[in-house]
Amino acid sequence: MATHKSAEKRSRQNEKRRMRNTSVKSSVKTQIKSVIAAAETKDKKGSETALAAAAPAIAKAASKGVFHKKTASRKISRLTKKVNALRA
Repeated sequence: MATHKSAEKRSRQNEKRRMRNTSVKSSVKTQIKSVIAAAETKDKKGSETALAAAAPAIAKAASKGVFHKKTASRKISRLTKKVNALRA
C-alpha cells in the first residue's frame, strides 16, 4: 500500500483510469460485436449503421489512450472489410 502522499494520489489516479479504460473497452467490444453480428446475418443496412457508430468510438478510444493507434486502425479496417464484403 502507498504511504507517501504523492504515491496515494497516483494510486487514486490509476484506479480512476483503470475504471474508465475498462468501461470504454467494454462499450467498444459491444459495438464491435454488433457489427460482426449484423455482418454474419448478411444485413447490409444494419451492418453499415453499426459500423458508422463503432468506427468513431474506436477512434476516440485510441485518441484517449485506451487502445494503441495502430490497434484501433486495425480493428476499424477489419470491420470495414467485413461490411464491404456484403456489398460485393
